[in-house]
Amino acid sequence: MLAQVLSAAAQGVEAAPVEVEVDVAPGMPREHIVGLPDAAVKESLHRVRAALAHTGFTWPINKRVTVNLAPADMRKEGPLYDLPMALGLMAAAEQLEPERLTPYLMVGELALDGRLRPVRGALLYALLARAQGKRGVLCPPENAEEAAVVEGIEVFAPATLGEAVGFLNGNHDLQPVRVDIQALFDRETLDFGFDLADVKGQESAKRALTVAAAGGHNILMIGPPGSGKSMLAKRVPTVLPPLTLPEALETTKIWSVAGKLKAHEPLVRRRPVRDPHHTLSYPALVGGGVDPQPGEISLAHHGVLFLDELPEFDRKALEALRQPLEDRVITVSRVAGRARFPANIMLIAAMNPCPCGHHGDPKRACSCNPMQIQRYFGRISGPVLDRIDLHIEVPHVPYEELSSERAGPTSAEIRASVVAARKLQLERLRGSDAHCNASMSEKQVQEICKPDKEAKALLKNAVDSLGFSARAYARILKVSRTIADLEAVEQIGAAHVSEALQYRSLDREKKG
Repeated sequence: MLAQVLSAAAQGVEAAPVEVEVDVAPGMPREHIVGLPDAAVKESLHRVRAALAHTGFTWPINKRVTVNLAPADMRKEGPLYDLPMALGLMAAAEQLEPERLTPYLMVGELALDGRLRPVRGALLYALLARAQGKRGVLCPPENAEEAAVVEGIEVFAPATLGEAVGFLNGNHDLQPVRVDIQALFDRETLDFGFDLADVKGQESAKRALTVAAAGGHNILMIGPPGSGKSMLAKRVPTVLPPLTLPEALETTKIWSVAGKLKAHEPLVRRRPVRDPHHTLSYPALVGGGVDPQPGEISLAHHGVLFLDELPEFDRKALEALRQPLEDRVITVSRVAGRARFPANIMLIAAMNPCPCGHHGDPKRACSCNPMQIQRYFGRISGPVLDRIDLHIEVPHVPYEELSSERAGPTSAEIRASVVAARKLQLERLRGSDAHCNASMSEKQVQEICKPDKEAKALLKNAVDSLGFSARAYARILKVSRTIADLEAVEQIGAAHVSEALQYRSLDREKKG
């Protein structure tokens, strides 16, 4: 007899339907799984056999068992097919009515005693179940709240294989798991435990970070050790606008695929901050694996990617930043397939002014020669620097500022101005894929970032004297637009352009 159960496979941050077909027929007792299964899938029938025995059900005796995972040309990975295989096997062996399986999409790993263990990507599978017109999802209890974030379907979470069979046969009452998404989302607070006002001095750096946060711009901080670069970067999330619900759902999909969601936290409610060490590998940054998985760049989607000691990162990894910084997406190609992961990030990078860290310091002598300094900066290519909108210097803080009790603006105060600027941008960019000034297309830059006569003259002189690339020119216009938005001014003026030009310190130094 043949039974069919709907399951799924993750492809990037989307799910594709997988039909689990189980055939139990007379013949030599053998088991086969076909349809490009990986090692974990091939082992599924061993787990299913033990789970059936410990749950009080029987494995078909003297029968040939064939499991086909369709479509056959798509690679299947992981233990999530244990539950659909077990239920399909019971239906094919006439221990369960096949039509009772039809309304549901099913995923779940089985322990040998029949307990259900969690799997990755539950949110994706729930979205697929809704798209396929299914009544709901059967999944392990640990995945239930995550799947229940999707409205329009029911999520049932049996703890064991026996409960799943009892529910499908109508002998066990399972209530659908429900999550109040809006209430869950509204519970998130903006109390980070630290504040931008904690950082003494560095008013110009704080201003630059405010501009970067207001427009979603990438920023590079250059300064000696101990100047406060890491402290400043750590506090940038405190001034960013809160996640919107659509942004939270997009981010949660990535974290779900990566298996990064915490227990009983089915939704990413705060902008993610990823700060990988400079020794991380290329695949860890961009994503990888036999079946492509998201890396640090994608895990920072709608949040901050902080790269400290930027020149110390692998050159190949740094060059991989080009696509996500430009297109807000990263493509990972492997033998098993090709996946596109969202990568709408705000890059915050930090570096020393030289290998020893004291170049330009009036109080400490630099031990580096010009060639060493040149090689140090040469580790970051021009195309990567072009994609960083703001380059700023973060000098040592003098004693007078360190010991001062005068407090600067708090994160809450700065965030209010950032949120107001973002609202102007969202209204201006309504109906397009862009959501802030940094993500505007070339055409939008031409239409929206129109400087006045005096600002045009200033830009012309800067481009002629400093030799900006077309990309750098466009990014200066975007930053100018953000500065004007912070002042709620419609047209870009000379003061806005002048400030934006000050944030291209590396371009000025190269020309000098």
